[in-house]
Amino acid sequence: MVNTIEAKNLCKAYNGIKAIENVSIEVGPGQVFGLLGANGAGKTTTIECIMGTKKADRGEATVLGLDPYRSRKILFERVGVQFQESSYQEKILVCELCEETASLYKNAADYGELLRRFGLSEKVKCPVSELSGGQRQRLFIVLALIPNPEVVFLDELTTGLDARARREVWKCLSELKQKGMTILLTSHFMDEVEALCDRIMILKSGESVFCGTVSEAVAASGCEKFEDAYLKLADEEVGERV
Repeated sequence: MVNTIEAKNLCKAYNGIKAIENVSIEVGPGQVFGLLGANGAGKTTTIECIMGTKKADRGEATVLGLDPYRSRKILFERVGVQFQESSYQEKILVCELCEETASLYKNAADYGELLRRFGLSEKVKCPVSELSGGQRQRLFIVLALIPNPEVVFLDELTTGLDARARREVWKCLSELKQKGMTILLTSHFMDEVEALCDRIMILKSGESVFCGTVSEAVAASGCEKFEDAYLKLADEEVGERV
């Protein structure tokens, strides 16, 4: 099986300070891979190096068999991205933002259907600035799916959502996975990771301290619950979590 995402020994430093060191990841077609760790552990830098928006100092990465740094234009049509923080024109409407995004792609998905699936149909004529935090978060996921991507990167995808909305997002992503979409996500919610992820990596201070399945993480930690296993493997105190 050819991996959809591959990263080998990625290293990146900023002003001499290590962000990530020798991070290697393999994600197969139709898999959900979770990148975990405390704030500042290197999750976002890892994703940026894999996507090609940042150039790694050392190591290499491929997405759909292509170098993401050199083949950015080709991958633009095949990859969706949802960032934790995004900004748009102050008065732009939800429908206008979706239409503008769809116009960038040759084979865009039906954004009206995506808005319906993520519970935003009634907000189609609403300014993005007037959406609640949870509604904006769902809109950002919709925008990531408008390209009809084969691969999607989701950074803290359900931050700000209530329990019901989170479950609905999980259901939608599970359906997309069943259709063959590859998903790489970051999350601080361990129930979300357990529900969605086939495999995970835990980063600590820019280095991988575990890579495998959730059940393997529990076994390696000697704990009974995955949340406790994560805290032990990441060496993260409960009070430090966001």
